Amino acid sequence: QVQLVESGGGLVQPGGSLRLSCAASIRASSIYNMAWYRQTPGRARELVAQITSSGITNIADSVKGRFTISRVSAKNTVSLQMNNLKPEDTAVYYCNADHPVISTLRFWGQGTQVTVSS
Repeated sequence: QVQLVESGGGLVQPGGSLRLSCAASIRASSIYNMAWYRQTPGRARELVAQITSSGITNIADSVKGRFTISRVSAKNTVSLQMNNLKPEDTAVYYCNADHPVISTLRFWGQGTQVTVSS
């Protein structure tokens, strides 16, 4: 069992920045592929950014050039730096950990609300 705890959400004006952090209960981030997803009411959860155990990143086109994902394995944390935020970035953001081999080992954080509004 891997526990993930997100922090850093909140209210920000358009064009502003936020940094989300995800703390894993064990050294999961050194083994698992880690990712951030987001979800708005009535819509499916969508991938925002992913980082593999070897540091390879995959960023959704909708946030490319504005969002950056990073990991610090020694601290069991994964972060999402969000710059130039837009109202359409408003969503609940979830931290995710996926085992690279065992597909049933998939864990989610409780989510953190990000609201972009003037």
